[in-house]
Amino acid sequence: MRQGIFDLREFYASPLGVVARQMISRKVSEVWTDLGGLDVLALGYATPFLDGIGGGARRTLAAMPAAQGVEAWPRGARNRACLVHEARLPFPNAFFDRVLAVHALEESDDLLGLLGDINRVLSPSGRVILAVTERRGLWADVESSPFGHGRTFSRRQLERMVREAQLTPLGWTRALYMPPVPWISRWADGFEQIGARLWPGFAGVILMEAAKQTFALRPKGRTARVPARTRPVFAPAGAAASMSERPVASTGKGLLQRANSPTFGRV
Repeated sequence: MRQGIFDLREFYASPLGVVARQMISRKVSEVWTDLGGLDVLALGYATPFLDGIGGGARRTLAAMPAAQGVEAWPRGARNRACLVHEARLPFPNAFFDRVLAVHALEESDDLLGLLGDINRVLSPSGRVILAVTERRGLWADVESSPFGHGRTFSRRQLERMVREAQLTPLGWTRALYMPPVPWISRWADGFEQIGARLWPGFAGVILMEAAKQTFALRPKGRTARVPARTRPVFAPAGAAASMSERPVASTGKGLLQRANSPTFGRV
C-alpha cells in the first residue's frame, strides 16, 4: 500500500526532507537545463522537485496515484494537479516532452503497466527520469522517509524493466550519499561529492533517464533508385573507435554520449 499524501508532505517539510529534495533536484536540473516550450508531467510525488526545473516549460502538470492521494499544486496559483489511476493516465498519446517520476515505481501495483503508460504519453522525442530507491543504500532501511517503503532497485534491474517497457535507457546517476540522520544534513554537499567517489554503491537513490523508442517506417509505393555516385560509403565493422566508459555530459535535451561529465553515466 502506498504512503499517504500527508506523510509525504510532512517528510519534505522536515529538515531531512528539504536536503533530500535539494540533492535530487540538483541532479535533475543538471540534465534538463532548458525546458523552454516543453510539456512536463510530474508523476507520483514529484512536485517538490519541480521548483528548480519547471521554469520556462509551456505546460507543467502533476499526476498523483489514487492510492496515495492528491494535494493542490502549486500553492497560491491555479491548481495543476490531478488524481490518476497509475496504469491508466488520463492524457492523450504522445502528450508530454518530459516526465519526472519520483515515488512512483516503488509502491506501484502494476509496475510494467505504469512504465508502459509513461511510454504512451511521451512524445516521440520525449524523455523520462525515474528516481527510485537504491537497494544497497542506507535510506532503504529508514521507514520514517518515503525511500524506506516499497520496492528497492539495483541499476541493472531498473534498466531491464525500462527496456521491457519499450523505453531506451540513456544514462544514470545516484544521489543521497549522506546518512539519513537530520543532524548530518548540514554536511550534505560534502557527502555527495565524497560519496560519489569513495562509496558509489551506497547512495540512497538511483536516477535513470530513458527515451521513447521510435522506429522508422518504410514508405509504401515505389522509391527512386539512388545513382551509384551518390550512394554513401560505409566504414567496415569495427573501424570506429569504441566509446569511452567514463560518465557522459548533458545538453538538457537528454543525455548525449560525451565523456567527462560528473552527472549521469552511460547505460
